[in-house]
Order: sequence, then C-alpha cells, then structure tokens
Amino acid sequence: MADWELRPASPADVEPLVEVRAAVMRPDLERLGRYDAHRVRQRLRDGFVPAHTWVIEVAGELAGCVALRPAEDARWLEHFLLAAESQGGGIGGAVLDRLLQECDRDGVRVRLNVLQGSAARRLYERHGFTVESEDPVDVWMVREPA
Repeated sequence: MADWELRPASPADVEPLVEVRAAVMRPDLERLGRYDAHRVRQRLRDGFVPAHTWVIEVAGELAGCVALRPAEDARWLEHFLLAAESQGGGIGGAVLDRLLQECDRDGVRVRLNVLQGSAARRLYERHGFTVESEDPVDVWMVREPA
C-alpha cells in the first residue's frame, strides 16, 4: 500500500477536491444519466465543511477527502473521494478503518449514501454497512458501532 495520511482540511482545499470529485464521480453519474459538470462540482462546494473534513494525501500529494458530519443519531460519512490512480491498493479501506474505529470508540452509528452500482458499495459492505433503503439512484446504508 502506498504511503498515505489524513490531515485536517482547510478552505483552500475545496477547489482541488472539487476536481477530484468531478473525475471520480463522472463514470457512475454518466451510467445513471445524471452527470452535470457544474452540479457535480457545486455539490462539494455547497457541502464542504473543513471542520468535519480530512484530506487524504498519498505520497505527500492530495488524493481525495472524507468527511464525518455529526447528526442527531449518527455521523454521516460524506464526500469520501479517492483519485482513480490511488484506488485499488487498500488506501480507501485503511482510511475507512481509521474513521470507523473512532466512531466505534465513541459508540456512534455511521450513515452514508452511495450511488446505485458504485464499486464503493462493496467497500462499505465489507466494513459492516447494511442497506437501509434505496431508490433508482441512491442506496442509503448504516453501520452500528462495534
């Protein structure tokens, strides 16, 4: 596995991360007939909260991000993005392990949604997430604390 680390996000990270999101999300959004170049970028801009977001760096370079947004009954795993060239080597699983350990320690469930047909769903299922509901576009999943 490549050398990776998490660091707290800053407001200056949003635009580089917007481009990572556009590239990562494009194939799944196109497959679902929902790709819009402006909207895919704007959704991250609108939902970016540096206080709840970590930047994923691989070999010292920005490769993605992940957010854990506190909510009333859970933490929402959001904006979990990893550049294509960093996928498939265990980094996503390792990042998810680290975040879930914190949630388990705090006794907090984790919720997320993933696009129908996304390969990321298998990653989430391997980490104990189960389907709560789904529609033609999204799958909502939950993981209870271990």
